[in-house]
Amino acid sequence: MTQRKGRTDEIPNREECLAILRTAGCTEEVVAHCEAVSHVAVKIARRCGAGVQIVEAGALLHDIGRSVRHSIDHAVLGAELARELALAPQIVIIIERHIGAGILKGEAAALGLPERDYVPETLEEKIVSHADNLIAGDRRVTVKETVADLVRRGLRDAAVRTVKLHEELSQIAGIDVDRII
Repeated sequence: MTQRKGRTDEIPNREECLAILRTAGCTEEVVAHCEAVSHVAVKIARRCGAGVQIVEAGALLHDIGRSVRHSIDHAVLGAELARELALAPQIVIIIERHIGAGILKGEAAALGLPERDYVPETLEEKIVSHADNLIAGDRRVTVKETVADLVRRGLRDAAVRTVKLHEELSQIAGIDVDRII
C-alpha cells in the first residue's frame, strides 16, 4: 500500500476515507458498516461538542484492518496500515482503540494482541468506539442489545465497560445516546 500525499496532520474527508477503505481492499459490507458507524458517531459528536471531522474520519476508517483479517487484531493491523498511509496520529489511535469499549493490557495479551491498553481515552476515541458498539453490520442496535450479546458470549467485563461508556457519553450529550438515531 502506498502512502497518501499530504501531511500527517491532515484529516481525510468522507470521500477520501471511502477511497482509502476500498483501495485497502475492504469489502462493500465493511464499507457499509463503517458508513453506518460514521453516521451515528457524527451525531453523537455534535451532541457532545467533539471534533466532528476527526470523528467522521476515524469512524469511516476504524475497520480498515478488516482488509487484512476479520479477527480481534484488525484494530492493530488497521493502525499499522494507517501509519503506512501517513494518516493523522489521531486517526491511527482511534483505529487502534476502537475495539469493544476498550481492551485492557492483561486482556490484550490473553487475546494475542501486543500487550498494551486499547482503551479509548479522548472524547473522539470514545465516540467512535461506542458508535461501533451500536452498529451490527450496517444496522443500528441499542446498548441493551449490545450488552446482552456480550454477556451471552461470556464477555462480562466488556459489557460493564460498554454500559459505563454509554452512560458517560449520554451524560456529556445530555440525552441517552440510544435516542440519537
